[in-house]
Amino acid sequence: MAVRSCRVDTEGIEHSAEVTAESLYEAVALGLRAIRQCAWVEDIGQNFTIRVLARDTPVEHTVEFRAFHKWLEERGRSPREITARARVREISALK
Repeated sequence: MAVRSCRVDTEGIEHSAEVTAESLYEAVALGLRAIRQCAWVEDIGQNFTIRVLARDTPVEHTVEFRAFHKWLEERGRSPREITARARVREISALK
């Protein structure tokens, strides 16, 4: 089974923990353990709902504004590139 990054939340006073788990119930157990170990959290009891958000590995990209602007100014080489650049120009209001 694949390992996923998960956010585990409880309701009421909201607490959230980021954990890595192989299953839903492992995420619940790891999340509850992390929340209970936090000094800011008082007894959370047993009558609440737990929400788990499983995420695939996030990908972060960094783009220099100058490179973005240069890309917008360049002409696309294929119909797909031309269309993509026109759409981004329209979104950016840089026609």
